[in-house]
Amino acid sequence: MTPALSHTGRLLVATPLLTDPNFARSVVLLLDHDAQGALGVVLNRPTPIEVGSVLDGWADLAGRPPVVFQGGPVALDSALAVAVVPGEPGQAEPLGWRRVHGAIGLVDLEAPPEVLAGELGALRVFAGYSGWSPGQLENEVAEGAWHLVDAEPGDISCPEPERLWRSVLRRQRGPLAILATYPDDPTLN
Repeated sequence: MTPALSHTGRLLVATPLLTDPNFARSVVLLLDHDAQGALGVVLNRPTPIEVGSVLDGWADLAGRPPVVFQGGPVALDSALAVAVVPGEPGQAEPLGWRRVHGAIGLVDLEAPPEVLAGELGALRVFAGYSGWSPGQLENEVAEGAWHLVDAEPGDISCPEPERLWRSVLRRQRGPLAILATYPDDPTLN
C-alpha cells in the first residue's frame, strides 16, 4: 500500500456545489493532512470581534482586518493563529512559531507577542477549525465539493477576505479560472 499524498499547506476552494453554510464559497488552508484525517482553517470568514478584545498584545500583529476569523465549525471556543514568516525553510524558526508549509506556520498564542513582533510578516487569529476524519476529505474532493490548489503566503492575510474565493480561483489555469465568475445565485441569470 502506498502512503496517501499529504495536502498540508494547500488550499481547499469550495465548488459552487458545496452549499453547507459553514463552507459555501470558502477557502480553507489545510494545516494538517495525513492518514488520521485533515485539519484546516477557513481564511475568508471574518467575525466582528476585534483580536484585541480577546487576546491581549496580539492586535498589533494581526493583519487587516484585525478581527478574529471563524476557522470552522469545530471547537469555536478555542483560538489558533497562523502567520507567515519571511525566509527560506531550513533557517532557524522563531520561538513560538512552527512551520506548516513554506513560509506559513502556526503561532503559539501562549508565547509573549513581543517575542514574535519582529519576525511575523502576517498573522491571522481563528476561532475554531475545520476537521475531517480519515478518508472524509478525499471523498469530498472526489464528489466535487472542493478544488485543491496551491496556497500563496498572501492568502493568509488577504485584506479583503470577501474577495478571496474569487481571487484564488482567478489565478488558476483553465476551467477553474472561469469559476471565479460564477454568480452568487445562478437562478437570477
